[in-house]
Amino acid sequence: MSTIEKTYTINASPEEVFEALVNPDLIQIWSGDETKMDAVVGAEFSLWSGQMFGKNLEVEKNKKLVQEWCYEQWSEPSKVTITIKPKSKTSIVTLLHENVPEKSLNSISDGWDNYYFGAIQEMLEKVKK
Repeated sequence: MSTIEKTYTINASPEEVFEALVNPDLIQIWSGDETKMDAVVGAEFSLWSGQMFGKNLEVEKNKKLVQEWCYEQWSEPSKVTITIKPKSKTSIVTLLHENVPEKSLNSISDGWDNYYFGAIQEMLEKVKK
């Protein structure tokens, strides 16, 4: 099992970034697919029509989101920790994704960049224009 660590600078406030992570209507916009999400500890979620699913382990509004992530082809869940910190007019988002199966490492890493935080950044920048 491997760990993915990444840092993103997103041109939005921590409040806007957090909402993009937990608001199902916003997630549907940036993901382009069905989603189920609630910003409470213990809530189960699903993304991309259920391909990725899990539950919230820790929710600290506008600051931190810790989730158990599952994929039907994985033998055990992984753990995702997202931390959001303000920096001037942007947010610094750190990602720690633990217990990622080796066979999925590259695709999951690319997915964070292109389909998750890249898509969130794109959506939030459109809102600002």
